[in-house]
Amino acid sequence: MDNGSTDDSVDWVAKNHPDVRLFKNASNEGYAGGCNSGAQVAKGELLVFLNNDTIQEEGWIEPLVETLQSDTDVAVVQPKILNYFERDLFDYAGGSGGAMDLLCFPFARGRLFLTQEKDMGQYDDETDIFWASGSAFMVRRSDFEAADRFDELFFAHQEEIDLQWRLHLMGRRSRVNPKSVVYHKNAVTLPAQSLKKQYLNHRNSMLMLLSNYSLPLMLYLFPIRLALEIVAIFYSLALVDFRHVFGILQSLIWILFHPHVILKRRRRVKLIRQLKDREVISRMYKGSIVLQYYIFKKRNYRDLVSSPD
Repeated sequence: MDNGSTDDSVDWVAKNHPDVRLFKNASNEGYAGGCNSGAQVAKGELLVFLNNDTIQEEGWIEPLVETLQSDTDVAVVQPKILNYFERDLFDYAGGSGGAMDLLCFPFARGRLFLTQEKDMGQYDDETDIFWASGSAFMVRRSDFEAADRFDELFFAHQEEIDLQWRLHLMGRRSRVNPKSVVYHKNAVTLPAQSLKKQYLNHRNSMLMLLSNYSLPLMLYLFPIRLALEIVAIFYSLALVDFRHVFGILQSLIWILFHPHVILKRRRRVKLIRQLKDREVISRMYKGSIVLQYYIFKKRNYRDLVSSPD
């Protein structure tokens, strides 16, 4: 899929790889829109979503297929994702499988916020995860369509988490198979400190909390999340990080003025929900990753999950 690119990549692919089925969007529809367009024209029973800033170790596809074939309850599987430039470092976007706390702050095995661990085989076990990274993952087409594809409102960032949350609500599971390895150039599309990235990360995370929980739990958790957003604003002001401040404020303003969008998403989730919140929460991290990281100085995933919530 070409997502409205402005360079010569379309002509280059057509000339150098005439066997590739190349489809072009008229404009940049974001990760969510571009992937939905690709899924619509793809013909396979298994779909692979793969960022264009990745390279893959030989034989990376087969372990993912084996995971899905060995367990029919698994809808999504991701490889171990390492950094393109430092091959022994877990990549920011996904590491060896994604996790999330109850307040919808995502992290990964091998990456907590901006701290990335070195890969020493500590997360080489194939295991269930809460989300597989959009940088590289495989999903059954039937599950992808049943969960109503990526929400294009997200544009980019955390749309894969939102999709898999809906799959969890349907009783499906996500896994990581570290026998498959992909290397990713992190933050190429949007630099880590860009205003748009800050805005999308905060808005999309809050949008999931407001949409995917049952009403009582959403009403309980959102004020806590809102308080943490306010703390983050003052913390960023102290660091003179105005991009982060404006990104958070922009996300809060969007949430304030789009209750109709949230209600629409809640109705969609209600239609596909098969599990209660407590069953989905059992797959999440019960503590606060924010408190563990910033207050208790937990800097790696193993220390985090071995500590009391």
